[in-house]
Amino acid sequence: MLLIGAFLLLFIGFVHSYLGEKYILIRLFKRDNLPKLLGSDWFTKRVLRFAWHLTTIAWWGFAAILYFLSQPNENIRADILLTITVVFAISGVVSLLFSRGKHLSWLFFFGIASTSFFGVIYG
Repeated sequence: MLLIGAFLLLFIGFVHSYLGEKYILIRLFKRDNLPKLLGSDWFTKRVLRFAWHLTTIAWWGFAAILYFLSQPNENIRADILLTITVVFAISGVVSLLFSRGKHLSWLFFFGIASTSFFGVIYG
């Protein structure tokens, strides 16, 4: 059952990102009345885009956790913590690159990735 859930999370992630880009974000970004953060709507569009796709990355991380829970072993704690590390490291990179460092969420994402990784090493 958990593998079905993992598969559904992978599938919905692809659908969410693809359809969101095609039918929501592209249309939204054509509007001329988006809030102008930091002087223009560029930052607003970038934050909306990376936040949208971070949802997909998070769902894929949950899919990996469901997979590990469906195949438990003696290292399941490390497997889950490494999954969290990867999800938040990717989230940090996406946030940092998409916002060119202006959206400070990358600091927190890297902090979470680091503490999760240290939990694997020292746990």
